[in-house]
Amino acid sequence: MTDSLHHRGPDDDGFYISGPVGLGHRRLSIIDLSTGKQPITNEDSTIWIVFNGEIYNYLELRQELLSAGHTLKTTSDTEVIVHLYEEHGPALLKKLRGMFAFAIWDENEKCLFLARDRVGIKPLYYCQSGDALLFGSEIKAILADPGVQREIDLQIVDRFLTYQYTPGPETLLRGIYKLQPGHFLLAKGGSFSIQEYWDLPFNSPADNHRDYAGELTELLRDTVKGHLLSDVPLGILLSGGVDSTAMLGFASELRSEKIQTFTIGFDAPNVVDERPYARLAAEHFGAEHREITITSKDFETFLPRYVWHMEEPVCEPPAVALYYVSKLAREHVKVLLSGEGGDEAFGGYPEYRRFPQLEKIKSALGPLNGLAGAVAAWVGDHSGSSAFQKYAPLMSLTPEEYYLGRTALPIKRTQDQFLSLYAKEFLSEIDHKKSFVSARNYFSKVHSQPLINQMLYVDTKTWLPDDLLIKADKITMANSVELRVPLLDHRILEFAASLPVSQKVRDGSGKFLLRQVLAGRVPEAILTRKKVGFPVPYADWMRHDLKELVNDTLLSKRATERGYFNRSSIERLLSGNGNGSYAPKLLFSLTVFELWNQCFLDQAPVALPV
Repeated sequence: MTDSLHHRGPDDDGFYISGPVGLGHRRLSIIDLSTGKQPITNEDSTIWIVFNGEIYNYLELRQELLSAGHTLKTTSDTEVIVHLYEEHGPALLKKLRGMFAFAIWDENEKCLFLARDRVGIKPLYYCQSGDALLFGSEIKAILADPGVQREIDLQIVDRFLTYQYTPGPETLLRGIYKLQPGHFLLAKGGSFSIQEYWDLPFNSPADNHRDYAGELTELLRDTVKGHLLSDVPLGILLSGGVDSTAMLGFASELRSEKIQTFTIGFDAPNVVDERPYARLAAEHFGAEHREITITSKDFETFLPRYVWHMEEPVCEPPAVALYYVSKLAREHVKVLLSGEGGDEAFGGYPEYRRFPQLEKIKSALGPLNGLAGAVAAWVGDHSGSSAFQKYAPLMSLTPEEYYLGRTALPIKRTQDQFLSLYAKEFLSEIDHKKSFVSARNYFSKVHSQPLINQMLYVDTKTWLPDDLLIKADKITMANSVELRVPLLDHRILEFAASLPVSQKVRDGSGKFLLRQVLAGRVPEAILTRKKVGFPVPYADWMRHDLKELVNDTLLSKRATERGYFNRSSIERLLSGNGNGSYAPKLLFSLTVFELWNQCFLDQAPVALPV
């Protein structure tokens, strides 16, 4: 099991095996290089831990434990968790600031305690196989047990193709689950239970006299300071955007030595090049900057390995670019910081900017709100008003429908066409409506909140852990690099959730307060530029350079015999090869899904890219 995770910890391994429990660990040495070997135990060897992640407030927690009479033999954050468990049991989770997945064995209670950080920065999977409970940082560790069956869950296939990732605790492999963010698992006496210990609270206090900018500035500075703790070289991933540049700005204030920065570009025409903005940021803060360019051939070469590392199929082409830039970074550093999470915390995505105006229009319609879609469409058609034409398609959608249309397929227009891809036998095995339950359950918890807060909450619970953070962790760990995400510190998320909507989106602009705080700190050209995301030219590559790969993969005898899809529908999709905004995502998702089948069901060998 640990051999399958060698890439996550090439520096060392360690084991504790006693009676009913076996704990194994692969170490990527970051803090306390000399004495931090795991598993780690307490003074009388009754509590044992294996831990992946970083606890950023461990020094102050360590001091508390020493004052309380505990004896600590190392200077690692791992040992702090052991002694916090002695003091507080599972309640220790409330005291931790950081990213983590860990397992604690309590010899006295004969109890296993698994926990995952609040947001899901670090992955943790588990499986009940016979009378055994297996767990690991990646699915492949669980699959190392020959007793685990590789059986696909067809309902989750539909969920993946609906969202292009798999929100919720299930995975494509039946019986293997994700421990959800903000949850812990207790196993004792042959059974186990799962409990939630953290949820994101949207409680905006009516206090117009708060110094929001001052609070956020200090919070960002303190958070970045904690994330800079490391006994090995550390760098920053620069995207050319506001958030990663802000991380560099705070880091350069807090460190006297030059910060190392890394970015990536693409050898492709007609693609937005982020590198000039990354260079501008690096030059502005005096960083030691490096960059890399990848081609369509690089993209194609890594795809099978992308699937092997991700394990859960995700339509995330930027992950391939992340692999190559983290590979470059690994030649110089072991830890990277990124700006991931700023959009989810402060409302940075373009879609969020529509919500205040949309709610104003709906409010103005008053009693006509039930006919909002028809009214808006009529006014838009007859007035030429660009505003009404822009919002008319959204007026009649529920929040759940709008969310699904934004993150997945355009629900009102292409659902029937989407389902026509499925073979008749496959369609009879699934209930398409069940795929929407995950998002709808989260919406029900915040239905009284403004629309933007509803979207931010659901994003934090689904899109963030099950798409962006899986990519961030697994692809950087593929190169034995630890990625840290300061903007996803739970204190920052809780602070952002407490803000009035006007501090997030105002006058058609997202991240209003964050931009105020960063004015004068981030170069103006970066602060005011239009958000472009991470412009990987995969759609163009699939139409041309990767066309043969995509066609051969989706129309191969092996793929068509699986019985998931209608070959004629796949052929029609390929004949258009990416026409329309949704088709490239669907084609990439289908390609990744077939490669996943080959890797995890057929167990085809996967070569490392050169």
